[in-house]
Amino acid sequence: MVHASPEIDRLATLLARLPGLGPRSARRLVLHLLKHRETVLANLVQALERTAATITTCGRCGNLDTGDPCAICSDDRRDSSIICVVENVDDLWAMERSAAFAGHYHVLGGTLSALDGVGPEDLRIADLVTRSRSPDVREVVLATGATVPGQTTAHYLVDMLASCGVTVSRLSLGVPVGGELNFLDDGTLGTAMQARRTLEPG
Repeated sequence: MVHASPEIDRLATLLARLPGLGPRSARRLVLHLLKHRETVLANLVQALERTAATITTCGRCGNLDTGDPCAICSDDRRDSSIICVVENVDDLWAMERSAAFAGHYHVLGGTLSALDGVGPEDLRIADLVTRSRSPDVREVVLATGATVPGQTTAHYLVDMLASCGVTVSRLSLGVPVGGELNFLDDGTLGTAMQARRTLEPG
């Protein structure tokens, strides 16, 4: 039996940890990269090194960008009175792709999950409450997924934001039960944002 070199095995193992890639897919990807090392692999290595050196987390909203605050938080044209709360950065990107929202964002970093041991202290909930208490903020849109953890997190946030003096709304029509934002098309996201509904604590 012919075995790959330790370097190839290590690269395939690392790639197999990426979402959507299993061991066989990772090996095929390694072979493709090695066959095109001058045109693809070299550019990929440079891009990864540049990304690792320049991308940071926005201290205000949790977005990933080259600056802190990020380009969205720094954009004076956006409506700072509305904060859209999403689970992860890819959900923020999905909202931006839909062009349905022109306010600011807050990335929680996940959802509450007792089974996975994720509690309120593991998410950026305290930061959200602090931001929501600003007199400039009038509405917080909860754009967590229509999954059980997403719904649980939304209900918890409603209670946490009750004393902040802001309107708390939730994405409505167009988001199917069990749906995650980054898998929805732009039109569905746009409809959900336009049809958001106000939530009350309790």
